[in-house]
Amino acid sequence: MSDQDRRKFLGTAAGVAAFTIVPRAVLGGRGFVPPSDKVTLGLIGLGTQCMRELPALLSIPEIRIVSVCDPSKNAIGYHDWSSDELINSIRLILKKPGWWAGAEGIIPGGRDTGKDIVDTYYGAAAGAGCSIYADYRELLDKEKDLDAVKIMTPDHLHATASIAAMKKGKHVMLHKPVANRLEETRRVIETARATRVATHFLPWDSNGYMDQVMAWIKDGTIGTLREIHNWTNRPVWPQYATIPTDTPPVPAGFDWDLWLGPEAARPYHPNYAHMVFRGWYDFGAGSMADMGHYSLWTVFNALELAGPTSVEPMVSHDCVLNDGVSRTVKNNFSFPNAAIVRFKYPARGARPPIDLIWYEGGMRPWTPPELAEDDEDLPAEGMLFVGDKGKILAGFYLTEPHLIPRSRMRGYAADTRPQPHQSRPGAISPGMRAWIGACKGGPPSQGNFLNAAAISEAVNLCAVAERTRQKLTWDAAGHKITDPPEANRYLTREYRKGWEIEA
Repeated sequence: MSDQDRRKFLGTAAGVAAFTIVPRAVLGGRGFVPPSDKVTLGLIGLGTQCMRELPALLSIPEIRIVSVCDPSKNAIGYHDWSSDELINSIRLILKKPGWWAGAEGIIPGGRDTGKDIVDTYYGAAAGAGCSIYADYRELLDKEKDLDAVKIMTPDHLHATASIAAMKKGKHVMLHKPVANRLEETRRVIETARATRVATHFLPWDSNGYMDQVMAWIKDGTIGTLREIHNWTNRPVWPQYATIPTDTPPVPAGFDWDLWLGPEAARPYHPNYAHMVFRGWYDFGAGSMADMGHYSLWTVFNALELAGPTSVEPMVSHDCVLNDGVSRTVKNNFSFPNAAIVRFKYPARGARPPIDLIWYEGGMRPWTPPELAEDDEDLPAEGMLFVGDKGKILAGFYLTEPHLIPRSRMRGYAADTRPQPHQSRPGAISPGMRAWIGACKGGPPSQGNFLNAAAISEAVNLCAVAERTRQKLTWDAAGHKITDPPEANRYLTREYRKGWEIEA
């Protein structure tokens, strides 16, 4: 089968059906997938999150990783939440306990490391295997037989990389956020709609635990929903109160200009790159982008929470000593260490107005009196749905969302209660399975970009509210902030020459 025929085959449902006459188990054993039936995938962004998800991705028989891309060649300067978790998980999938022997304590990352892992897993000979690039634009130009890409760059590159890929006809899987500017988010979604490639926004996979919560709300178990409280312990990375002034050398093999992408040029500093990019308005999208996508996406779509009338922040601040005098830092460059942001959503149809209150940096609502009966406190991360007749406690890390106090759960049959969110080793997530099917001509994944508009609007407006430290009045129909109008400049960015998003 020629390359052109194989791509045509993957893009049509009829092509899939044509090759199912002979069972695959007969052709190559249980779980065998013919090469012509695999989605060829390029990885754009080989940082620690990619390394964390790479073992599961490699184990999917319907996917073949054929290319890797990252501005960083070597595993230099990467950070993580554990010194050996990534190395151990990679050793396990490769079945090589000695992989990276002697490199313990070095966090794996970079394109050379990614190529080594992929080629070792697939058994490619030295010098062969997947292709390797520093610039995703070069990858998209040269890899003619590439079906899809998975984008895991810092947030400021999500829009430029995903739009470029979609315009090349590539299917796209993207980590959160869609973009770290609201106008870029709109452009990404518009491009997905126009190109009709298969898209998947990764946070969707984690929303199954919210189904029961939405059912309780819709059947009136807690009466009329009035407030949604969502809190996280993020940030769990440094947030810098000052801009670096020293200029250390750029690490060997790291293309700093490519890493900056569309953002304004500035001297390299390790406080910007890799994991800590999340703390900067230019490069990251904040704590709500990091965790709110997982907890809130189902809520936004089920309750049609789009177009808030206002977004009001309360944020922490930093102080520094200057010649013995304490001064508050005028910070317009990094996210606060802690914040509370209230979104006011207007009534829609039969649904009354709802307040959504987001908490980060250890902030959370007061413990509701209903928990006293259960002798419980609020967890470090969670959600509280407040109705005029009851409350629901839920959250990404809670195995069982429940009415509070727990005595209110009596009378609900055991089989109607939510089950813990579980994934067995080697299992393909529902979202990944749906996206693979969509790449082959099946229906869109529920996690497609078009369904991410409302949550993306909230995440990006939250960042603007924290940055301006002012209440925003939002005109959803006009896609603009009416008060203060000067805040509209943070809805987009000024692009460096050569990095503009083409119309």
